[in-house]
Amino acid sequence: MAKIEQILALEQIENDIFRGIATETLLPRTFGGQVAGQALVSAVRTVDPAFGVHSLHGYFLRPGNPTMQIVYLVDRIRDGRSFCTRRVTAVQDGKAIFTMSASFHVRDEGIEHQDTIPRVPAPEELPDPETVVDDATLLWAKKEWAEWDFRFVPRDRMDSSSRMAAQQQLWFKSREILPDDPVFHVCTLAYMSDMTLLGSASVGHDDERTQGASLDHAMWFLRPFRADDWLLYDQTSPSAGLGRALTQGRIFDRNGNMVAAVVQEGLTRYLRES
Repeated sequence: MAKIEQILALEQIENDIFRGIATETLLPRTFGGQVAGQALVSAVRTVDPAFGVHSLHGYFLRPGNPTMQIVYLVDRIRDGRSFCTRRVTAVQDGKAIFTMSASFHVRDEGIEHQDTIPRVPAPEELPDPETVVDDATLLWAKKEWAEWDFRFVPRDRMDSSSRMAAQQQLWFKSREILPDDPVFHVCTLAYMSDMTLLGSASVGHDDERTQGASLDHAMWFLRPFRADDWLLYDQTSPSAGLGRALTQGRIFDRNGNMVAAVVQEGLTRYLRES
């Protein structure tokens, strides 16, 4: 499998046009986090470094072919004094497979507050997927994303509320030390944020067979972080119906700082028998 440095190392083929590599995968279609991460890299490449990424909003339009490279077309929508905006279209075989708006902001000063990090076991108290041999989901994830360390919090040890319809919590990080560039960590988290989020909608539906796919994905980057340090992903699914599920996530660093927020809707319709 390709390393994250290779996945996010886009080739510039013309002004505001970039190309990402095809990567080996066990999935039948291109992983949504790969497309979102590469799209964000292409947008970043067209923005003054004084502006940091503060949000992205993307729509998955067609399944990507994992054996084909992806071309990213960037539109420079606005360049202001405090904010700038880019629109990115990901193209395969002449068709758009993903579109994204990304917003960038220079740091300002203002009011400050944040939610408190959930009380969960430290990642060192949870089993390393490398040592797990009887969990099919973790075994599959270990093959697909070998360079990422996932530590799922058992349901009986989660900091949860009975008012929530579905919830899961996990620690995650890169197993390897990543480059120091803060923007690289932002794009890496965009990649990683799609890995397990839709799975929170399946909590409580263990016996149901569904077809899952990301439909749209929004993300806000709130504070600095490193993707090779432990991050807690607190995920909930407040609603599912009509073959779709709404999911949302709060991401905290090890020190309790809320560093990002994610909202996604995904396909969760019953798997049709052939």
